[in-house]
Amino acid sequence: MPPKQYQNPPSLLLDPGSRYSATIKTNHGDITLQLLPAEAPRTVNNFVFLARDEFYNGGGFHRVIKDFMIQGGCPKGDGTGGPGYRFPDEEVKRPYTKGTLAMANAGPNTNGSQFFIVHGANVGLPPNYTIFGQLISGEDVLDTLANVPVISGGGGEQSKPADTLEIVSIEISEEPIESSEA
Repeated sequence: MPPKQYQNPPSLLLDPGSRYSATIKTNHGDITLQLLPAEAPRTVNNFVFLARDEFYNGGGFHRVIKDFMIQGGCPKGDGTGGPGYRFPDEEVKRPYTKGTLAMANAGPNTNGSQFFIVHGANVGLPPNYTIFGQLISGEDVLDTLANVPVISGGGGEQSKPADTLEIVSIEISEEPIESSEA
């Protein structure tokens, strides 16, 4: 079955009175990330929409570079696919530290469905990749995924996992923000 495709980015569906987290269920365990809608509302909205529509289910992490990052969200599984639309970057307001969730892109304003989770402590990336989440549990799973054997990918980079790193599903949790926290 071909991957789902959409005409346009989703309308803004997030509740400003809620906090969001995402649990990426993989064939190696779960990774939970706190999403950052105050910093990247369009990006969080897009990720929540795609996750709730099961876009990521059965996909995987197609690019792994130890001590740098793991990348997933490509419906083709090779880094060339997306949801059928692109949307603009949002300002990066924090450094790319271990556990940072950010959008992968092919240049300015080319965000779609692909994302990466930083594995290194200080990877020195320029602020060109919208940050929209931070790891809150599953660091051991991130370490496992980032340390799998890799082979040469399409461009010759040693980053294609030798075995499948499946994203079974991504579950979104939405909780109301207490008025004392707002």
